[in-house]
Amino acid sequence: MSAPLLNERPLPDGKASETVPMGAPPSPSSPPSPWWSRWLREPLLHFVVLGGLLFAVDRIAISRADDPRTIVVGGEVNREAIEAFRSARGREPNPQELTALRRVWLDNEVLYRYGLELQVDKGDTAIRERVIFKALSVIDSNVKLPTPTDDMLRKWFESHREKYDQPRCFDFDEAALSGDNAEASVRAFVKQLNGGTPGDAKAGLRVLTGRPEPTIVQSYGAEMVKALASAKPGEWMALETSDGWRAIRLNKIAPSKPGVFEVMRGPVFHDWTDATAAEQRTAAVRALAKKYKIKHELPVGDLGE
Repeated sequence: MSAPLLNERPLPDGKASETVPMGAPPSPSSPPSPWWSRWLREPLLHFVVLGGLLFAVDRIAISRADDPRTIVVGGEVNREAIEAFRSARGREPNPQELTALRRVWLDNEVLYRYGLELQVDKGDTAIRERVIFKALSVIDSNVKLPTPTDDMLRKWFESHREKYDQPRCFDFDEAALSGDNAEASVRAFVKQLNGGTPGDAKAGLRVLTGRPEPTIVQSYGAEMVKALASAKPGEWMALETSDGWRAIRLNKIAPSKPGVFEVMRGPVFHDWTDATAAEQRTAAVRALAKKYKIKHELPVGDLGE
C-alpha cells in the first residue's frame, strides 16, 4: 500500500513539525490479505506478473525440450523462486509461500506446454510470457459462468465477510525523535509530553486518522493494535515499531461495522464473478496437467496434486 501524501505543520511549541495525511484514508471495506494467500485463492490471476519474477526458472524449463510430455520440478525452481522472493520482499519465503511459488511455476509450465501444442508460439518463440497468455486466453474463452442468484451471492457475502465488514478504525498520533529512536530517549520524551512540556524541538508528529485495523497490523504489527486498543485516549506512550521506538498517542477508536449485503451487492457480484472464473481457469489448467508426467526433484509440499 502506498504511503499517504503528507503535509507538515508546527507543533504547539512552534519548533517541531506535524505530518498530517492528506486525502482519504484507505478504504476500510477491503482489508489487505497476505499476498501469498491471494495467490493460493486465485492462482491464475498472476501469471504474467510471475513470468517476470521467475524468468530465470522458465529459461531452465525451456532448455528441457527433449521430452515435451515430462515436466521436471527441480531444485532450480526452488533456488530461483527463493531468490525472486528475497529480492521482492527482503526476506526468505516461509514454507507456505514457497509452496505457492512452486504451484504457480508448475501451472505456468503447463500453460506454456499447452500453448506450444496449440502452436500459439508462432511469431513469439522468444517471448514465453506471451505464449502463456495466449494459452490462458484459449482456456478463458471456454469459461462459462452461471448466472448467480441472490441466494448464491448472499452465501458468498457471508463466507467472505472480512472483505465487506468495516474493521475498527483508529485515530492516533506518532512522534519520532530525529536521529534518536532509542527506547530510553523515547520514554524520556513521552514523559515530557505527558507532563505538558512541548518536547524535543527535533521531534516530528504524524497525525493518522481513520486507519483500519488491518493496515495498522500490516504497517506496525499486531502488538501495535493491542497497545492502541488498551491505551488511554490523549495519553502518550512509548512503543517499539519496525522503524524503532516511537511516541504514540491514541485519539479515538471507531468500532467495527458489519457490511450490509443490499449495499454491497455490486462489489459482491464482481468479486464472485472474478473468483468463480478463476476457479474454473484453475480447474482447467490442473486438468491439462494430467496430460504430462510431472517429476518432483524436491519436496512438493501441498501442490494440490
